[in-house]
Amino acid sequence: MNQANPSSLGTAVVTGASSGLGKVYAQRLAARGYDLLLVARREDRLEAIATELQSRYPVQVHVLAVDLAGPDGLAKASERISADTAITMLVNNAGTSSVEPVAQVSVETITNLIALNVTALTVLTKAVLANFIHRNTGTIINIGSVVGFAGFAWVPAYGGTKAYVQNFTQGLKLQLAETKIRLQYVAPAGTVSEIWDVVGVPMSSLGEGALMDTEACVDAALKGLDDGEFITAPSVHDETLLQKYVDASETLLAASQQPQPAPRYTSRS
Repeated sequence: MNQANPSSLGTAVVTGASSGLGKVYAQRLAARGYDLLLVARREDRLEAIATELQSRYPVQVHVLAVDLAGPDGLAKASERISADTAITMLVNNAGTSSVEPVAQVSVETITNLIALNVTALTVLTKAVLANFIHRNTGTIINIGSVVGFAGFAWVPAYGGTKAYVQNFTQGLKLQLAETKIRLQYVAPAGTVSEIWDVVGVPMSSLGEGALMDTEACVDAALKGLDDGEFITAPSVHDETLLQKYVDASETLLAASQQPQPAPRYTSRS
């Protein structure tokens, strides 16, 4: 550990920080001057990343090795985060996936998927909110996926968890509209990541150019944050599509607020 003074920017929590997008977020936020709390299962990797970042930047880096998919690990992380008033940013990046058909996937895989992608993200968001609301400031970045925008045959369970993340983040944004707390929903497409090994799909099988470089994805997401975006989809080139999507969703929700069934559902004599 170096003896750097606490950062004036505060501490950024990054989950799933041992590899992939989480590791790059840790690197980029350290470069910006944030102290870090890195959360993941693999302590050896977290310690190596912490050592590297503290040798390069005048920041403090702490690690918390827990399994967020398990109740004990999640409780430990939640307690640590809620008690730390120095935290000013939360990057909910930890997640997993499955490409097995729903009829064949194990109950254990489904349970783990929902525990990590949905429950942990929600609980850790709650953990930072009390301090953020008290100070009327803070940033929450929730990592989703483009498959949260619509059903996708390969990953209906995974896509469903990411649709939850989008809906949850959007609803929370509206709930906190009168505060200065910032929320961002990041929706990457496929990126270079160890998750492909987890789901048993070799990256080489996806074809050249199918995956976005991890660094490029995080840099785009942080640029979107700097620009004040709520939804950042790094691979979507026509940004008007995102606004049309949001507008259509809000219009449909507003149109649903009727006390009677639509005429097409009424009986005909």
